[in-house]
Amino acid sequence: MIEALVFDVFGTLVDWRSSIAREAESLLAPLGIARDWADFADAWRAQYQPAMEEVRSGRLPFAKLDLLHRRGLERILADFAPDRVDEKTRRELNLAWHRLDAWPDVSAGLQALKPRFLLAPCSNGNISLMVDLARRNGFPWDAILGAELARDYKPKPAVYLAAAAAFDLEPGQVMMVAAHAADLAAAAAAGLATAFVARPDENGPGRGEGSPTLRVDLSAASIGELAQLLCGTERRSLRR
Repeated sequence: MIEALVFDVFGTLVDWRSSIAREAESLLAPLGIARDWADFADAWRAQYQPAMEEVRSGRLPFAKLDLLHRRGLERILADFAPDRVDEKTRRELNLAWHRLDAWPDVSAGLQALKPRFLLAPCSNGNISLMVDLARRNGFPWDAILGAELARDYKPKPAVYLAAAAAFDLEPGQVMMVAAHAADLAAAAAAGLATAFVARPDENGPGRGEGSPTLRVDLSAASIGELAQLLCGTERRSLRR
């Protein structure tokens, strides 16, 4: 029986692309910088996996995602506006990741799940970032789990196993919820149950994952639909 749900956040629960584009425009356009702001968001996000791989590989010691985001931002700004963005603006822009907006279905869906399950993020985002997103969007977490707790980054098994251990649960009692096949494959390999939530427009129109490309325990079009599916199976074990 599933006792806890842990969630990927960037892309699964929050629309990082539109939010970063909005924040970048609001901070950089007044400085006379013109850019396709969605492309800016994409370029910054492209720094994400390479930065974490430096930690996962052992080439760098663990660092919070805020620091990795800042390193990525410096590379992006160096390409087109190295002398036009002061330190105060850079700090505020880096905190844009703390101000991402949830997809419309998320907050109500999480509220529907909360009476039955323990809920937590299992994100590569650091704890303060997760807290700010929860307060902004009304995420009803029971704990903040993920990379900072494990001192490593997904898809390393330690991140998923640390989330289960934090709730004093076996991996099979925990379900990983994500919109990304790679995340779910790694969670399943660590022994967690898995649920796919479609986000077909995460990376732009039609540029997200709209259906699972691997075997999962549940697949849903939204967090609300996931709540309906799970609450209908709450007294039965999911078949793997």
